Amino acid sequence: MTNRYRSTLARAGVVALLSTAGLGAVTGPAHAAGEADLQLIPLSYQLAKGVDQAKAKPFKFQVDNTTGTVDAKDVRVTVETKGLKPRKVGVLVPDGCEVSGTAFSCLLGDLAAGTTEDFGIPLFSTGGKGAAGTLTVSISSATADPDLENNTVDHDVTVTAPGYDLTTWVQDVYADVQVDGDEVGEANLRPVRPGETAPLDWAVFNDGSKRATGVAYGITLPAGVTFAELPEGCVEQDLGGFAQAYCEDRGVVLKPGQYYTAGVRVKVGADVTEKLLRPGFVFAAGLDSASGAPEEAPRVASSAQRRTFSEVDDVDNSAQFDVFVDPSAEPSPTPTPTPTATPTAEPTPSGSATAVPTPTPTTGGGSGGGSGDGGLPVTGMQVGLIGGIGAVVLAAGAALLMLSRRRKVVLVAPTEERTED
Repeated sequence: MTNRYRSTLARAGVVALLSTAGLGAVTGPAHAAGEADLQLIPLSYQLAKGVDQAKAKPFKFQVDNTTGTVDAKDVRVTVETKGLKPRKVGVLVPDGCEVSGTAFSCLLGDLAAGTTEDFGIPLFSTGGKGAAGTLTVSISSATADPDLENNTVDHDVTVTAPGYDLTTWVQDVYADVQVDGDEVGEANLRPVRPGETAPLDWAVFNDGSKRATGVAYGITLPAGVTFAELPEGCVEQDLGGFAQAYCEDRGVVLKPGQYYTAGVRVKVGADVTEKLLRPGFVFAAGLDSASGAPEEAPRVASSAQRRTFSEVDDVDNSAQFDVFVDPSAEPSPTPTPTPTATPTAEPTPSGSATAVPTPTPTTGGGSGGGSGDGGLPVTGMQVGLIGGIGAVVLAAGAALLMLSRRRKVVLVAPTEERTED
């Protein structure tokens, strides 16, 4: 999969929603060879009042090809904006997309069989709270699709009171991933060899209009993958064969438009024989209070990453990733430590930002988000869940998060908080 923005998860309702989606993917009908069965799944539902167009929230959708038998070639997204209320919400058209009247179309690229990909439609607040109309979003590809009913969604948008809005982003795991908070310029990456470690490039963004104080986050790895390095203070445990870590940074304050990350490395088991290990998850929540010194400093999201205290939209608080493995390679030998050896701590990688689309109400084009070849900003990671595994993993993540009654945050960078409703 491919992605460039982020997402997060934390409540039982969200777990139920995503788990249901995963179960549906597994129990779907078999399809003829040469067909890609795409499904379009909305992940974002609400936008905080006060999110300006310079820090528009990537309204997340997922393209799912987990029941398809072949790769979907040249996947394209078409967005019709005429159903939105311009006095409530505006739309930014990503650079490289084709505009026609009140609609625009963007090329996402190919989507491998058995995977998913998230993309974001940048929205910003233009007025008061309430129902903001409907986005009509559809997907298509050059590959035959046996069922087109799931390819179009009429999705209602709601503007809420000002608040923080956490969104997580995570990149698929490869051996040579750059830990920089995006996937720009990272092509032809090398799969991880069994026994090797690799960095996890992830981030939690605040896409809302108020600051988030304190962040809790969790990471669940696919079976066959374990943690090689975690930030200080994380609690690691094994849940049903899945390695999971729960972490808190009570001192951090995420302003709108900032993002948070910390150094994480993972290890592929020496006995792994599969080429694709999935699904892994990153989820986050706001703590609604800050205390002590932050363990990591928040960063301002760049134009490339544009991806009351209460979470504005906690349905898009979880991001999924896959681990790509090269089982044909010999497992990397584990060096034997000598009595004189002194282990040296590895530096903690830091993330940076991704693209910001150009403001254009409903019709115009703009500069900003999306991949280098044009298209909608890709958000989150492959978020398609795999049946019961997805349910177990998500339920475990929600349970951990609810231990501390956290909420969530999203990545945006409005300049100042607004106190009015």
